[in-house]
Amino acid sequence: MAPSFHIGFLLLSLGYLCPHTNGVPMEKLAKSKLCADKECSYTISVAKAIDDFTAPDCRFINIKKGQTIYVYSKLVPVEGGGVFWSGSVYSERYVDQMGIIGYFPSNLVTELQVYKEGALEITTTDMDFNCS
Repeated sequence: MAPSFHIGFLLLSLGYLCPHTNGVPMEKLAKSKLCADKECSYTISVAKAIDDFTAPDCRFINIKKGQTIYVYSKLVPVEGGGVFWSGSVYSERYVDQMGIIGYFPSNLVTELQVYKEGALEITTTDMDFNCS
């Protein structure tokens, strides 16, 4: 039985309960995403970063080689676009980033454990790409 990680849902819920009035809508990276459930709160997989990534803007998270990442959704790529996943980084070395959910290029990680294939396709909203 795969473990259920609800941390993504908790963090997303806090964002909706305490919205920032100065949020900046950013360009959508995709029209839809694959999730394990309709709220995208369950972990699809656990991955390990194989290279560093510096976030170009607030939609993304920084990742360091060797970090563990819990993947909550996988964006369905648009033609000519990159393949991005959404997740949260966990590392004893980079505690300041723990629990922050954001996007990262999928080619910079290796999936270690797949809990549930992201088979549920959900339309993305502007909130998926909002920066505060």
